[in-house]
Amino acid sequence: MDSSAWRKLAARLGVEHPLIQAPMGGGVTTPEMVSAVSNAGGLGAIGASYLQPEDIVRQARAVRALTQRPFAINLFSPTSPQASVEPAPMLEILGRYYQQVGVPVPQAPATALPDFFKQVEAVLEAAPAIFSFTFGIPPAHVLEAFKSRGILVGGTATTVQEARQLEAAGVDFIVAQGAEAGGHRGSFAGPFEAAMVGTMALVPQVVDAVKLPVIASGGIMDGRGIAAARMLGASGVQLGTAFLTVREAGTAQAHKAALRSTRDDATRVTRAFTGRPGRMISNEFIEALEGSKALLPFPAQHYATSPLRAAAAKQGDTRFMALWAGQAAALSRDVSAAELVRALIRESESVLRAALE
Repeated sequence: MDSSAWRKLAARLGVEHPLIQAPMGGGVTTPEMVSAVSNAGGLGAIGASYLQPEDIVRQARAVRALTQRPFAINLFSPTSPQASVEPAPMLEILGRYYQQVGVPVPQAPATALPDFFKQVEAVLEAAPAIFSFTFGIPPAHVLEAFKSRGILVGGTATTVQEARQLEAAGVDFIVAQGAEAGGHRGSFAGPFEAAMVGTMALVPQVVDAVKLPVIASGGIMDGRGIAAARMLGASGVQLGTAFLTVREAGTAQAHKAALRSTRDDATRVTRAFTGRPGRMISNEFIEALEGSKALLPFPAQHYATSPLRAAAAKQGDTRFMALWAGQAAALSRDVSAAELVRALIRESESVLRAALE
């Protein structure tokens, strides 16, 4: 284990510990949670991919009002347009689920995310310490715009090949996302099915393949996971599912309860809710739509199911909620964000001390 790499990345990020709260979208990463993580010595991150530019600026201001410490903002890298799919068959299927939650099915779901380049302008205006991205690599001029302003840049890799491409693009650090991770798969250099490499196998291979700091992500929920990642050569860690249940998170209460009561074998990678593969707790909706040829491409499927998910969340109906979760979700805790950060650091240091005795 190289303790200097851990300290060097912390210093470069401007934090006490290179422990990153994953930038999750959909309202989960509230300003209160992001700022609490940063104030506790980690790095809070805003998941801004679904936000309009003005909302990105607004959220960043809200975070900055609560902390003077560094934080990150994350966007989805623009991807190649997928073949269009006639929405009528999927909307007909969705109709019976919408009926059960008492809201009308959308007649014409959005088919595109907010304009990426306008989002970039908003992030530059917000001026976070760190900009990160997933689903690919933004154009070179975008990365240069951030780097010229002294903003660190990092991307997600699910394979060694993707990590090498990120290094060649000039990023400052790489998040190695193992197959255990909750949320969307960040794969971009090939089919996600070929990139389901576990964290334990992925991290040391990426560490050996690139000269950049590698941040381990996927299945890390407590100090044991952090210690293991450090032993594998990671310079930092990123945790998502662990922060879904903290008190400041915007996670629906029914989702939090599901995370705390789930099993190790309860999650699956599915396109059912968004059109893009992501890991979540399986439920009635996923089982019914899995493999459906009527699924819309991302993000059309996301927007087609958004009102359904929102209504189900308000009603506490987990049958129709996107219950994002990693494979170790059962280790979730009901604590504040700051308490979780402190516990994670305390636990990992204890494990590492014991290992060296």
